Amino acid sequence: MSDIAVEVLDTQTSLETPSRTAIALVTLALAVGSFGIGTGEFVIMGLLPEVADTFGVTTPQAGHVISAYALGVVGGAPIIAVLAAKMARRTLLLLMMALFAAGNISSAFAPTFESFTVLRFITGLPHGAYFGVAALVAASMVPVHRRVRAVGQVMLGLTIATLIGTPIATYLGQLLEWRAAFMMVGGVGLVTMLLIALFLPKDKVEEGASITRELGALKRIQVWLTLGVAAIGFGGMFSIFSYVATTTTQVAGLGTAMVPVVLALFGIGMNVGNIVGSRLGDISIKGTIGGMMIFNVVIMTLFALTAANPVMLCICVFLIGCGFAACPAVQTRLMDVAADAQTLAAASNHSAFNIANALGAWLGGLVIFWGFTAAATGYVGAVLSVGGLAVFALSVALERRTGHA
Repeated sequence: MSDIAVEVLDTQTSLETPSRTAIALVTLALAVGSFGIGTGEFVIMGLLPEVADTFGVTTPQAGHVISAYALGVVGGAPIIAVLAAKMARRTLLLLMMALFAAGNISSAFAPTFESFTVLRFITGLPHGAYFGVAALVAASMVPVHRRVRAVGQVMLGLTIATLIGTPIATYLGQLLEWRAAFMMVGGVGLVTMLLIALFLPKDKVEEGASITRELGALKRIQVWLTLGVAAIGFGGMFSIFSYVATTTTQVAGLGTAMVPVVLALFGIGMNVGNIVGSRLGDISIKGTIGGMMIFNVVIMTLFALTAANPVMLCICVFLIGCGFAACPAVQTRLMDVAADAQTLAAASNHSAFNIANALGAWLGGLVIFWGFTAAATGYVGAVLSVGGLAVFALSVALERRTGHA
């Protein structure tokens, strides 16, 4: 084992004073896992037509596998977080990534649409627990005033996935077969396990950790309101992104070869939003969340009005990706309002985001089924963003009235 790896493994389990090298390597390991999860979650959105053709279903019906994965996250995140309350974080991360890798590799061999849908549900189960625990580990390694940036660095793997992982996997799926994309994602999961085993120090279960303490998060109204912001407010992004391939080809009239390009623009936007939003969040968490919700309403409406124009489509997709700027701030606010029940709260944040995923994909598919073009998903997104803003306003108003989060 290298000297660097030894240094990381010798880091104190509390992660209170790790070296910069140790922090960088732990962050790298966690971000690679985020990259794999992001690629696995989003690649299906660019391959829906191919999946539909393989299994003989319509594109909106194929979109149900997106909802199945999201529902797996919704159910798996809180259940795993509670049941694993007395498990060391390193061990939990390894187990979650093992399940994720196995689920994606199995998805590549699914013989029927029904089995593929079930496997996507199973693959989604470890998603939230992984992201939640990874965010807690990252935040524990840095000073309080840099927590949002630390969380953002873990999420950088997710945003890079939309820029590099998803377009490459989409291209691979179109060139060979969509099944090859899931084999690739499973391989990233296995690499993540190796990196975590090498660089993340062994830790002990936090003193006082228990199922009862974690369930205490459910008694806090601010936890529920913050989860509501994510579940409703970010549904718009998924409503649009779930059918971006259809919008690109059927509304803007571009060829299928342009789908990976449009996906890459969304990824660039997410990376810009993540970097900028992480820094803004360390200045003002609430200002970042509220400001980005308003931004999303405007941009998603513009998307609906101009998607038939290829140039405007590309610009709007990029700006919709920038809306990710609020995500690190929402994650950190949730950790703040959760007090001593942070594992459940942090994991549940990704349940909320995937409720947004399921809700957005379902509503987007519904308006297409009703006969509207895929551009109408922009109106769906704007309405959901208004809903998220309303929930956030209620959260802030209640916080001011009670005098605490």
